[in-house]
Amino acid sequence: MENMPTHFTPAALKFLRDLAKHNDREWFEPRKAIYEQELKAPMLALIGEINHELAEFSPEHVRPPQKIMMRIYRDIRFSPNKQPYKTNVAAWWARQGLEKTSGGGFYIHLTATEFHIAAGCYMPEKEQLLAIRRMLLERHEVFRAIVDARKFTAVFEPFDGQKMARGPKGFPAEHPALDLIMQKQWGVSSKLPAEAALSPTLLKEIVKRFKLAAPLVSLLNEPLVQKPKKPLF
Repeated sequence: MENMPTHFTPAALKFLRDLAKHNDREWFEPRKAIYEQELKAPMLALIGEINHELAEFSPEHVRPPQKIMMRIYRDIRFSPNKQPYKTNVAAWWARQGLEKTSGGGFYIHLTATEFHIAAGCYMPEKEQLLAIRRMLLERHEVFRAIVDARKFTAVFEPFDGQKMARGPKGFPAEHPALDLIMQKQWGVSSKLPAEAALSPTLLKEIVKRFKLAAPLVSLLNEPLVQKPKKPLF
């Protein structure tokens, strides 16, 4: 008999609700074992199951689960918000070779109120921004064909794109891709109720969306991945 796919329990959502009310070390530390049992362990198991599926259609995004799961601890060094913990558990599948940067990838997070699934390029670095915009000058029709497909729009909403007020310097003012080039991020997201995380169908819902988004992620990473040098002879 096959094991049931990983999902979370109501105790996970209760922990996240309570953490939002008591976001401090005095509350968290005595309950750290609950976090590790109800949130960290299931998330690592879920990532492993997603990796197994990703190997079939986006193998370049498969990494050890510990590298994919994001820390619950916030970096508060330069933030006016000194709350030490995130109120979600999250995972980010970067592309191999782009782990230290912000290329295209796949993302999930669970909060007390929603399960969020996303894919795309969220915070590209300056050189990546330029490379993606140049790619879109040539491949905008391919990009639109992916994101406008009926199956795609049935489950995804586009990022707002953080659109610029005017076209970036050095790009043609009259171009059919101008609306795409004016964006600072490219991607899509899908929000499910938090209760979706309690169902054994969670893995299926995530993989369905990742599979649909894989061509988009691949397209965005094309100009960012260093091409192997051809042998001289």
